Amino acid sequence: AKSAKKPMPNFTPTSKSRKTATGEEGELAKFELSIDTILKHEGGYVNDPDDPGGETNFGISKRQYPALDIGSLTLEGAKEIYREDYWNYGEIISQPVATKVFDMAVNMGHDRAHRILQEALQNIGDPVRIDGVLGPQTIKATNGSDYEELLKEIRVLMAVRYAQIALARPTTRKFLYNWMRRAAS
Repeated sequence: AKSAKKPMPNFTPTSKSRKTATGEEGELAKFELSIDTILKHEGGYVNDPDDPGGETNFGISKRQYPALDIGSLTLEGAKEIYREDYWNYGEIISQPVATKVFDMAVNMGHDRAHRILQEALQNIGDPVRIDGVLGPQTIKATNGSDYEELLKEIRVLMAVRYAQIALARPTTRKFLYNWMRRAAS
């Protein structure tokens, strides 16, 4: 059965709250409240040959941005890339859910992150289509979900995905502990 929307504790509509594009009322997730989590998970400069991301700085990879001098990337430059290329979650009401999906998009790509969100929604009883697109149906289902149950399910599915990667690519097993910590956070 579909979970009822979890009440938002101490929520009082303010001038900052508004209706989402799909009609829900509430204060929407903000990039500024999510970016520190991403930067904490991604860290600084890394060039580990076993890392599927390759050369990265603040989580921004040379594979994704071949023309960028990754070693010289500033924190502000990384934040701008995250805002422009990764933050698509401003229609989600739950800040923790938006941050978690943003974190997955950074680490696994948008398509995989959105598929995990959609599978998690299905697993808690919302029959959304799993297509990897963060469209109105997925946003509406997300905003209508029990956020705590949704986060638990996302965490499980993230952990499963990380285990699949480690099984498929044994050289990545050294990252598994931190990936599991990331999934659980």
